[in-house]
Amino acid sequence: MVAPTDTFDDVLPEALRFTSPAPLVDIGANLTHASFARDLPAVLARARAANVNTLILTGTDREHAEQAVALARRHPGLFATAGVHPHDASQWNPALEQAMRELHRQPEVVAVGECGLDFNRNISTPIEQERAFEAQLGLAAESGKPLFLHERDAGRRMREMLHAWRDDIGDAVVHCFTADRETLYGYRELDLHIGLTGWLCDERRGHHLRELVGEIPLERLMVETDCPYLLPRNLPAKLKGRRHEPALLPWIVREIAHWRGMDEAELARATTAAALTFFRLPAGETRHTTEHEES
Repeated sequence: MVAPTDTFDDVLPEALRFTSPAPLVDIGANLTHASFARDLPAVLARARAANVNTLILTGTDREHAEQAVALARRHPGLFATAGVHPHDASQWNPALEQAMRELHRQPEVVAVGECGLDFNRNISTPIEQERAFEAQLGLAAESGKPLFLHERDAGRRMREMLHAWRDDIGDAVVHCFTADRETLYGYRELDLHIGLTGWLCDERRGHHLRELVGEIPLERLMVETDCPYLLPRNLPAKLKGRRHEPALLPWIVREIAHWRGMDEAELARATTAAALTFFRLPAGETRHTTEHEES
């Protein structure tokens, strides 16, 4: 049950209760994060009230991928990815590879990842990251499932590795894209999809994306919260606790539509169509429902 101190209505102020004009798919929601443990049913209910009816739960390691699969089995409209984040690449070994292979066989798992390269923090060494990423490219080729990619300050090397595998892998999305024009066009040449988050709403570090959003082909654009991270900085009201959640995705779509100079509903429909095709989901997953889950 929803905790009495955190009901459906008392988390988001009225100014933050958005409703998308068309159903949305949040392609990157970290709902296995500990901050969602106490009120997940209310989080899902608020998402559906906002017309965010399909959520892809990000599996960044074995534990969280297994948790994501379990949630997807319990809640309609939820799906999972399974991979090893570059921060955890040092843990890659044959046993972990086999565990990922088995996860990719589960019907709830719709993509391989989150995987890739992060040369910004180098929590795992570049060599360890490339080894784990190479192995997961192989798993994607083996399973036939699309790739959910992470890249920070590693665009050139990422493109080199993807180019070498391009004929063997299928679709791939660079989630939470934050890079520059050169990197964007390099990904376009590889026919990659691009995921955009509330980074665009950050005037300190995301302003350059506002100039680039119109250069992303509409049929390859998808949207995500990356919650509980990356809460948009320009929300019209303050959010207690500052935890991002899927119900706020319509605000991000509104911002992207503004900077692309297009209608919000048209953008919502296009990004949802792209996501349904990319993750091979049935169109019925995006029907609008306002029923509040309580279990």
